[in-house]
Amino acid sequence: MLDPAQRAAAAELLRSAEQDRTPVDPLTDAFPGIDVTDAYEIQLANIRRRVAAGATVRGHKVGLSSEAMQQMMGVDEPDYGHLLSDMVLDQDIPVDTSRYLRPRIEVEIGFVLGESLPGEGCTEADVLAATEYVVPSIELIDSRIRDWRIRLADTVADNASSAGVVLGSARVPAADLDVADIEAVLYRGEQEVARGNTGAVLGNPVTAVAWLARKVASFGVRLEAGHLVLPGSCTRAFDVRPGDDFRAEFAGLGPVSVRFT
Repeated sequence: MLDPAQRAAAAELLRSAEQDRTPVDPLTDAFPGIDVTDAYEIQLANIRRRVAAGATVRGHKVGLSSEAMQQMMGVDEPDYGHLLSDMVLDQDIPVDTSRYLRPRIEVEIGFVLGESLPGEGCTEADVLAATEYVVPSIELIDSRIRDWRIRLADTVADNASSAGVVLGSARVPAADLDVADIEAVLYRGEQEVARGNTGAVLGNPVTAVAWLARKVASFGVRLEAGHLVLPGSCTRAFDVRPGDDFRAEFAGLGPVSVRFT
């Protein structure tokens, strides 16, 4: 594990990388002793700094929620990051790619909570009971680590590679959907580039939200009423280029789109 001074130095590297749009080498190279506990503390240090500067916590995202991604990272559970108010983007306003380093998008549904979730012991039934509605979303991910050369501790410290989220206009009660079996199609322009199903997210994205509620409780955090929770992508990630126009269509839920300049 790292000492407090090393954690602070790692957090500053990531903060500067994001602010200056200049990537840094992997923290796992610069700090060989770093572990996942260190990484979450580094993430929280930068979240607290942004909240102190005026941002608010709008929710959380789950990463590494597919078996393939967990195998690639050599882990047996997902990770998570924070979604802040300045990360929620309007689908009617083009996104400026110069704000990011090497942005990518992912396709997923989002859960908006009408009630706060319990922490330890949270179940799938608790999640469904607390969910006010489900929304279509496109998550924008980015890495402050050079060339996306990330190991688990790198992405966790880097807020699970979060950068933003665009929400569609639909608001559908979870009871009106089989959230474990929603087909999604992603288009770049008019060309279909990917198909996926929400069942790729731990078999059921509700499972990912329940895991998240239990996990953040160990850090003294709760998933609160009004929070948005992104459970993980049902397609692979796609690199973003200026001029790209993406649209995701979710069966029974509707579309969400984002343009990049």
